Amino acid sequence: MLRVEIESLLRGDTRELARAISQIEARDPGVGEMLERIWDARPESVELSSQVVGLTGPPGSGKSTMADSLTQLWREQGLRVAVLAVDPNSPFTGGAILGDRVRMQRHALDRGVFIRSMGARGHLGGVSLATRGAVRLLDALGWEMVLVETVGVGQSELEICEVADSVVVVTTPGAGDGVQVIKAGITEIADIFAVNKADLPGADRVTRDLRDMLRLSTPKAGWKVPVVATVAAQGDGGVRDLAAAIAAHRSHLEVSGELSERLRRRLREEVVELVSARARAFATDLLAGGAPELLPEDARRADPERAADLVLGRFHNHGLGTGAAELSTVTERS
Repeated sequence: MLRVEIESLLRGDTRELARAISQIEARDPGVGEMLERIWDARPESVELSSQVVGLTGPPGSGKSTMADSLTQLWREQGLRVAVLAVDPNSPFTGGAILGDRVRMQRHALDRGVFIRSMGARGHLGGVSLATRGAVRLLDALGWEMVLVETVGVGQSELEICEVADSVVVVTTPGAGDGVQVIKAGITEIADIFAVNKADLPGADRVTRDLRDMLRLSTPKAGWKVPVVATVAAQGDGGVRDLAAAIAAHRSHLEVSGELSERLRRRLREEVVELVSARARAFATDLLAGGAPELLPEDARRADPERAADLVLGRFHNHGLGTGAAELSTVTERS
């Protein structure tokens, strides 16, 4: 079991933060106690929750460059920035294929920037339970900006809504880009659109198509989704306008009361994911030996529904009496 020093975490020690996230990834049973100790020791001067920004879009749209430019801008404003780059998993080690050492090298010595590559761990949407736990830890430690960059784009990328306060969908000029956005259905998850590489031919058309499409869509609780043209590779290239749109969306969430609802929804989804993961692990272990009392010899005549009910019954009995008090504590803290 990994052990971390709470005092070092609160002082902003990024090495200790990396160890704490490793503890979360390993699903160490001491994670809950660690978070409780952090909240108990957290200075009263730290009141605001972290602003969690989801950055998603198709491969090659420039998300990493965008993350780098946003980080630079936020650091100029005196904000601490944590970047969680969720990458595909290695099929051999389970770790993230793309390491954080190949990203954002100019921030490597900045103690106000924390960069971590995390594996998607089989989640189609690219947001794992470990990522959710890391966001919760960074919030407890008072990091002002948390940027979650996800893999790919599509229907499965709806998961980013369950993690981020503001979702930025990055697209680029090119054949079929506008149609791709419609097919993916991501107009429903985007709080902000960024048309990156806006110096390329066709950028004006993509921007216009997006704005036309948004005019036909249902408004998001009083928020008009902006479309911002950017050239992230050129530093400021519209990124300042994007950061302003992100800040405006945060203000909208706070004033409308939607922020607290999103935080509550995030907690509910995380609890459901944890229950699902634990039930799956229990079922896998239970059935690993064949479980003849649950599964018949003739697999073709098996009743998976009945077997699942029996497994869930055993899972319930396995954890009986351990959940009620803990659930009450979680509800009170939320």
